[in-house]
Amino acid sequence: MSCNGCRVLRKGCNENCILGQSLAAIDTAQAQASATVFVAKFFGRAGLMSFLSAVPRHQRPALFQSLLFEACGRTVNPVNGAVGLLWTGNWHVCQSAVETVLRGGTIHVMPELRPINSSLDDVDASETKTSRSASRETKLLYHFL
Repeated sequence: MSCNGCRVLRKGCNENCILGQSLAAIDTAQAQASATVFVAKFFGRAGLMSFLSAVPRHQRPALFQSLLFEACGRTVNPVNGAVGLLWTGNWHVCQSAVETVLRGGTIHVMPELRPINSSLDDVDASETKTSRSASRETKLLYHFL
């Protein structure tokens, strides 16, 4: 029978499963599944398995937890991640994001890090990356004038 991590990733599993060992510190099957999907989406399935296989067995639960916190931190604060949240005294935001992921919820960028003007998101998709960036810079410049 597959561990909860392998089950949600639709990956083969055995009694020496790297992922199963890594999820031992997470209490419920649903939380294990939610955390695995979130971390695998963030780092990629192959990346996750590569990280976990690079450390000794007894350190895998701690590494998985670290990857979960970093993925949540980067999701809510894309610029500075979990370290930035800790540095600015907003660690509770990262902890809350992890708890939300473990419950199967969705997390988003912190409101203060979203674009100031919602029209910035309405940029025509046919524009090139360079012109889109210049357009956003111009709109931000006018916003502050």
